[in-house]
Amino acid sequence: MIIRLDHIAVAVPNLSDSIRRFCEDLGLTLAGREDVVSALTSTAFLPVSGTRIELVHPLDGQGPIQKFLEKKPQGGLHHLCFATDDLDGDVARLRGLGYAFTSEQPSPGAHGARVIFLHPRGFDGVLIELAQYPADHSESL
Repeated sequence: MIIRLDHIAVAVPNLSDSIRRFCEDLGLTLAGREDVVSALTSTAFLPVSGTRIELVHPLDGQGPIQKFLEKKPQGGLHHLCFATDDLDGDVARLRGLGYAFTSEQPSPGAHGARVIFLHPRGFDGVLIELAQYPADHSESL
């Protein structure tokens, strides 16, 4: 079951510049960075009252974020992520409702999560990520 909005992901052409703008100009706090090799991304985490902004940048100029930036060089909103407590159950339920996914199976994501993306055509052009975190995952948002 979907339990909360986990994060809003913004694709950025320059991660360091974006971190500086979000932190210095907007007053947000950088809570950490992580390279997610399976997704070919470098990610920065900025908590905001119960959720977070994730700045995502292509790792080594590869992957889906690189393709996104080739179409939108200035970057922009990439996806919304919802945390779930039953990823497999939600995937089965949504497939049963006719939704398409961008992959057949979940893959590893940041913070040890299992993640999968719903195709944007099912949600008015918005890419939706579902994430299930390990039971021992504790993160204050």
